[in-house]
Amino acid sequence: MTFPLMALVTLALVNLALAGFASTTANHAAGYGARAGSVAQVDPAGRALDAAQQALQSGVGDYAVRVTADTYAGGVVRVEVDWSVPNVYGSLMPLFGASSGPLKGTAVSAPRRPHRY
Repeated sequence: MTFPLMALVTLALVNLALAGFASTTANHAAGYGARAGSVAQVDPAGRALDAAQQALQSGVGDYAVRVTADTYAGGVVRVEVDWSVPNVYGSLMPLFGASSGPLKGTAVSAPRRPHRY
């Protein structure tokens, strides 16, 4: 009687661990990419995109990166990383009033470019 319950709890913990890892990886990639873009002398958007994608190489799940950058000193480099991981309980979620799609979220980082004197 307890084995099915323990199996469900174990799968839930694994599912939440995957979502947590994907979220942390996306947050790190957004910060790393935004920092790389904010200190770049040339092509801040391209540098931010490359750095964020490099940081996502070891991630679990699917990621999409969006970058907007102001080219002037003091401007903002904004990196958004959308993440998603499969939901193991997808077919059971409608029973509890939730959607059956993947677990997903967005990480955002937007530092300013330093002024040059």
